[in-house]
Amino acid sequence: MSTISTQLRNFKEPTKDQLTHVFFSIPEAPPVPAKDKEKHGSGEVETMEINAILSLGAQGVEDSYAGKLYLLPPYLAFSSLDRKSVRFTLPLSTVRRVERLNARAGVYALSLSTWHGMKIIVQLTSLRPTADLFCSLLREALKVELQRGQMKAVKGFVKTCYSEGLVSASGVSENEREDGSLITETKDGSPPPEVEFHGGLGLQFKFPGDPKKLREASKIKLWTTYLKNHGRNLTLLRYPQCTRLVQVGLPNRLRAEMWETLSGSIYLRYSNPGVYHQVLLDIEGKSSTSFEDIEKDLHRSLPEYAGYQADEGISALRRVLQAYSNRNPEVGYCQAMNILAAAILIYMSEEQAFWLLEVLCDRLLPGYYSTTMHGTLLDQRVFESLVARCLPMISDHFQEVDVQLSVASLPWFLSLYINSMPMVFAFRIVDCFFCMGPKVLFQVGLAILKINGEKLLQIQDDGGFLNLMREYFASLGDSAHPESADPRARAITRFQELLLISFREFAVITDDTILSERRKYRNEIVNSIESFNKRSAVRNLKTLGRFTKDQAGFIYDALYKAMCEVPPPPTAAPLPLLLTTANEGNQERVETRIGLQTFRVFLSEILTWARNERIVINGFQQRIDREVAEHELIVRLFYFWDESCKGSLSFQDLVYGLDGVMFNDLMENIEWFFNLHDKNKDGYLTKDEVLTLSESFLFIFRYEIGDAYLGAVSKFMTNAFEYGDSLLPHQTDGETGETGPQQIGHNQPYLNLATFRMVVLADEVLESFFETDLSASFRLDPVPDLELPPASSGFLGDLWSNIATQDNKKIFHKLSDELGKTIGKHQILYRPIIGRLTKLEEPTARESLISPSSIKTPLSGGSSDTLAASNSSSTLVVDALSNQDNDGPSSALASAAFSPMPHFRAVNAAFMERTPFAIDDAGDDDDDDSDLEMIDVDNDDQVMDEVDAFLEAHDSGLSEADKELAKDLLNASPVK
Repeated sequence: MSTISTQLRNFKEPTKDQLTHVFFSIPEAPPVPAKDKEKHGSGEVETMEINAILSLGAQGVEDSYAGKLYLLPPYLAFSSLDRKSVRFTLPLSTVRRVERLNARAGVYALSLSTWHGMKIIVQLTSLRPTADLFCSLLREALKVELQRGQMKAVKGFVKTCYSEGLVSASGVSENEREDGSLITETKDGSPPPEVEFHGGLGLQFKFPGDPKKLREASKIKLWTTYLKNHGRNLTLLRYPQCTRLVQVGLPNRLRAEMWETLSGSIYLRYSNPGVYHQVLLDIEGKSSTSFEDIEKDLHRSLPEYAGYQADEGISALRRVLQAYSNRNPEVGYCQAMNILAAAILIYMSEEQAFWLLEVLCDRLLPGYYSTTMHGTLLDQRVFESLVARCLPMISDHFQEVDVQLSVASLPWFLSLYINSMPMVFAFRIVDCFFCMGPKVLFQVGLAILKINGEKLLQIQDDGGFLNLMREYFASLGDSAHPESADPRARAITRFQELLLISFREFAVITDDTILSERRKYRNEIVNSIESFNKRSAVRNLKTLGRFTKDQAGFIYDALYKAMCEVPPPPTAAPLPLLLTTANEGNQERVETRIGLQTFRVFLSEILTWARNERIVINGFQQRIDREVAEHELIVRLFYFWDESCKGSLSFQDLVYGLDGVMFNDLMENIEWFFNLHDKNKDGYLTKDEVLTLSESFLFIFRYEIGDAYLGAVSKFMTNAFEYGDSLLPHQTDGETGETGPQQIGHNQPYLNLATFRMVVLADEVLESFFETDLSASFRLDPVPDLELPPASSGFLGDLWSNIATQDNKKIFHKLSDELGKTIGKHQILYRPIIGRLTKLEEPTARESLISPSSIKTPLSGGSSDTLAASNSSSTLVVDALSNQDNDGPSSALASAAFSPMPHFRAVNAAFMERTPFAIDDAGDDDDDDSDLEMIDVDNDDQVMDEVDAFLEAHDSGLSEADKELAKDLLNASPVK
């Protein structure tokens, strides 16, 4: 059973609008239901961007920054000019008031008040008409949000966020420990008060690491100050200080909220209330292959964490993974997804983890957790390229000793380093990943290799590479400079050194770098995956029949090309059984089957009479236009091969069907053609079926030269009815006394196989057709490489790809044809299908019928070359073009140099077992503090020291005069 997917071929480069949505972590807008359109109008508001200067309403809190303000209903977003210093994404439902400010002449400024009481000053620096248009669109967008009632949902939603209680007057709850976990029992024995905000398993089972060593108290103080001045959850403004705080490490209790805010999953949870719980209701009692795989991996998901040694943790993990696999059946469940879900459930509630998993799999790491893992393989190829560019000595050494970089790096990327290093450090990398994007994975990977460069140059095999990495990760908490005389240098850990090198020395690795490299290697990865899938599909066939593996590969190529041109309808899962046994509970993957339209295209690739080939000559060019032929014979062949009566064909069905005709001899071909037209399989053809069979002959011979084939069909019909009538019972007419065949209906049995064989053998042309031409018309030739979406290659490359499209080629051909007609040089020739006869010949009838036993001309061999060579040439100028048409690059699924197999083996090996690290053990409040003598826990500023070394200066993009004007606007009054 084969599952064939053409999804990789459907990839399109993201548009500018899509990249903007990804940058601001804005989810794609779902389609508006028709009833909501009628109730609230279309709800569609134009998007717009405008130059602007952003200032906070509080004096002296932050500098002003120049950038662009984006209206992306239902969101308002801003980004500084460098696209990294400042940005925010505000749901319009959190904007409570918009006022225009009195300012100097020529200055257009707005004051925005958010739900959390924060005041934002936006100076629109574009021309006045542009600013007026932006304000008009903003007004319309706010009206739409008001009509939808979304503004009423903000109050209830923000109560689920921990930051609301953190910045309130009451501060942190009294029943929290220092690490953020909840105290389950009070001193008087009464149950603790319930909390409204969401949280993960860490509230009950504690969070990894020692809170004092992690400086949880200091981090909470710093974040509390930041959130009070810069908004929180839905209204968070991301200034440079936010990135610094994230790089230091998020506090345990704030980590869940910041992950979903930085990633944008908070907007999905906000706009889809109750969806997760509805999904849980929908999957109750269901079973699937994904559910079976999930069950196998549950107890292998961070088993060292206490939460997953209890039923509460395992049940939560099961629900989240099953809910996601049901919501996204195309992805379902992939290995390593359990590690991610288990990690984020330590900090996040089930609903939060569900939406974050969707953002991870669909937007942040697309293709990582699909069945082909094409995103992972692509990024591994990109990582190898970056290693060769930045660390050439290591790359060269790995090639010399044949060490696979992906053996270690693939698990790093798949699990976001969670499965490779201690969790307390891996979560620091995950913090930066959600804040700064996927480039962090590459920067950290390069830094790991650079730090261990000298030792890596001494390894000789994959095992030594893995052992070295394992030892390094186990020592991340040790001092990077233990022999230094400077106590501050000794206090720097190896993990701090890793971050320092990642973000300082490899800052040249940007988002644009990653996108560019992905475009460069995408086609290579797609071809290698398709080649792997092709070999798997051929290997999974129950039988090859008389085909070789290469020939079966040609059939696969033709099928794959047909599926790309006419995608088959989505395959429905089998209906659930009322009674299931233990064996029936395991549902297999749904087999890929094609419908009639896809079958027409497939058949046109391998069967000459299933396509029309026109040779067009117009004085400017000579080309061959191929189109799919349509006839009842093709439909009849489709259902003839559908022996299971499912109305569709699988890869195995096609192999069976072709095997039943391509290797036949004369008598077998005659029987095959007879059975093809015997609708009820009773061994007889009716008169209607004889006429249908004659029409099939005319369809096959439609482009042959001369009247020989036409005459052969005419004589066939005459002989068929003559021999058929002669075999019918004779009766005597009572009135005339004449004796003749008995009259039967058109749907009565009329002509049997033996008579049909005699009729065919009575004609030399038909005998020749069944002897060689029928089987030879099925040609298994290599399919030319399929065109993949072109990679961007600069302005000229993009310009050419936009010009050289299929639609433009058709326009050019049509124009050249019209010009050819004008000058009288337009000519169309149809390529003969058989091409055996090259001159006008009258068909000759045999004097006597040939005995079947004297015909011994079996089709030789099994190679496609022999099949193709049996077709005779025509005297038209077609032969010169036929080679040109069939020749071309090797198959699109030919084996590529980049093989995915080592990567899949690396995944299986890496996720079977995770090395436990002692540093991940949750700390106790009563632990001895002797090991903290070197740390001043009361100095919050010291927490920031470890990132100050690699922070970049942020340019506001404003002159001194612009800064003064921005300060004046802080005190400006609204326009009345």
